[in-house]
Amino acid sequence: MADLGSVFAGKSVLITGGLGFIGSNLAHRLVGLGAEVTIVDALFPDCGGNLFNIAGIEDQVEVHVLDIQDEAGMGRLVQGKAYVFNLAGRVSHLDSMRNPYADLESNVRGHLSVLEACRRHNPEAKIVYAGTRQIYGRPRYLPVDEAHPLDPVDINGVNKLAGEWYHIVYHRAYGLRTVCLRLTNTYGPRMWVRDSRLTFIGWWIRRVVEGQELEIFGDGRQIRDFNYVDDVVDALLLAAASPLTDGQVYNLGSEPISLLELARLLVEANGGGEYWLIPFPPERSRIDIGDYYGDYSRIRAQLGWEPKTPLREGLARTLTYYREHRQHYW
Repeated sequence: MADLGSVFAGKSVLITGGLGFIGSNLAHRLVGLGAEVTIVDALFPDCGGNLFNIAGIEDQVEVHVLDIQDEAGMGRLVQGKAYVFNLAGRVSHLDSMRNPYADLESNVRGHLSVLEACRRHNPEAKIVYAGTRQIYGRPRYLPVDEAHPLDPVDINGVNKLAGEWYHIVYHRAYGLRTVCLRLTNTYGPRMWVRDSRLTFIGWWIRRVVEGQELEIFGDGRQIRDFNYVDDVVDALLLAAASPLTDGQVYNLGSEPISLLELARLLVEANGGGEYWLIPFPPERSRIDIGDYYGDYSRIRAQLGWEPKTPLREGLARTLTYYREHRQHYW
């Protein structure tokens, strides 16, 4: 595994979507590694950006409130950056079905803007794209590996797939040093918890902190896998640090667990709480992917990455964070 301190110390790094959940956790880690960090975030309402997410490092990072579709602005900001972590975009599956044009602009036009900025102004930068397992759609086999057919079930999945393919094509056609990670359910401090649009587990966290019941759609037997955000940050950094990853895609993942088991574990970590089963809302059942868990053996073999944070421990850390800082997230 790479010595990340020696890789990133003194390096100039750009994070798109850097005031959001994963981007801000990445910023904290990079500051700790001695990198010079620049953050770009449009701070669109209801997209997860939150200035409190960089509390404690606000004087050690440079922040630009900017839409990544701003070609001139991105052209200036990518210059001189050794690494570009491309994490901006919309992630709500429901929102993408209700407003497909906004999702298209952010997740396709926006990422094309980032890639064009790098092609024209900094073709040597290493670019890491945060993709999603949603591009696989309903699994045809488990665990899902990178060779699984790509068959998204919602607009967000289609647009995220397009964003990923732009990164791959820009590597093949223009030689840009791009790598794509297909993230699964990421959780931890600094995630959106105002509602369930961006992440159901964030909403569950809020519910148990408030002493309210959890609602589980269907019979609760749906299988998912979950990665604590610190482990996801490790994967992003390792993918950036290795020249072996240029032009590659990698799944993240962890041990599978049913949603019913997850609810029980969260209630235990919280020291109390209740949950019940309710029928699937029609708008959700139409785009639900059923059971999913990813095969992450490729990134483990090539980069030495694997999830290190047990689910129980990660949930406990997350609950502690929101009990202490709920006023900044509710």
